[in-house]
Amino acid sequence: MAVTEESPVLVATEADDVTADMVITELNRRDVPVVRFNPADIGENLTVSAWFGTCPAPVAGRVRTPSRTADLSRVRSVYWRRPEWPSFPRLSPDDSRFAAAQVRHGLGGTLYALNGPLWVNHPLRVAAADHKPAQLALAQRLGFAVPPTLVTNDPCEARAFVRAQGEAISKTLRWTPYTRDGVPVTGWADPVTADEIDDSVRVVPHLFQARVDKVADLRVLIAGRHTFAVRIDSELLDWRKDYSALTYTVEHLPTGVEEALRAYLGHLELVSGSFDLAVDRAGVLWWLELNPNGQWGWLEQETGLPMSAAFADLLAHTEPLARSAPPVRDEPLSQAGPLVRSGPPVQGDHR
Repeated sequence: MAVTEESPVLVATEADDVTADMVITELNRRDVPVVRFNPADIGENLTVSAWFGTCPAPVAGRVRTPSRTADLSRVRSVYWRRPEWPSFPRLSPDDSRFAAAQVRHGLGGTLYALNGPLWVNHPLRVAAADHKPAQLALAQRLGFAVPPTLVTNDPCEARAFVRAQGEAISKTLRWTPYTRDGVPVTGWADPVTADEIDDSVRVVPHLFQARVDKVADLRVLIAGRHTFAVRIDSELLDWRKDYSALTYTVEHLPTGVEEALRAYLGHLELVSGSFDLAVDRAGVLWWLELNPNGQWGWLEQETGLPMSAAFADLLAHTEPLARSAPPVRDEPLSQAGPLVRSGPPVQGDHR
């Protein structure tokens, strides 16, 4: 029989998620009950029952796995990491689409209806925050230096923009699972010239951006009241291409920058996020993007920063976080000055 946990943290994620494992290990160390599940396991390995309009609570019910049961009226918080939704490949195309929709709106809709738990982060807020054009506009309103950017499916506009920048890059508007000849591939930020742009651009909008003359990248993780900034040094335009070529330095953010990043999350009603910034030769920070649910586990392993403990702090506490949006800044963040280093580069084998 499944054990009914008292005031559990729900962790929704795929089976192989090292980052979630790190947070769960920290929660276990603190004796905070956890119920982990993956929506793709719906069926014998995952059941949901929810009642509406039949009891004093607006939502009552439970989620059950083979080993754990969560009372939905007593959930402490929800860590919405990297859940997978079922695709029902054995069904016909119409039946699989129908079944998948029922899971998203049945299981997902029931969880979204919970008003008591703290979400890290709520999937509807993540979806709204995950659009690069909206990110760029909000970043500029909050005072960040934003590289000149064009989103277009007009090849003439694209060629004119790229020529005007001197050096430009292209990158995807949204990461999407993609395979070529059965091999998974991904999209990087890559240099682009006007001569490379042809009429195929007309098919979908593309993102073109002026290349920042950067000396390093900065990954900033905010989890509740905790902020971690790590400088990533490499010779790469996109540091994700080769983790073995990276070195890491723990950084201290200028006050105005941290305030602006927290304002950014406040406007989007998020309690955590991974920010990517570029550092130019004058020490100015340039906005690149926000990942509302970015990876950070390898950074904890490389730097020793207590990131998993910060997420455990956030998930274990029951007090609500303020979600009002701080005011928009009137002056650019470039006036905040360059970054101040807090220590020497971390030594060792860098992933």
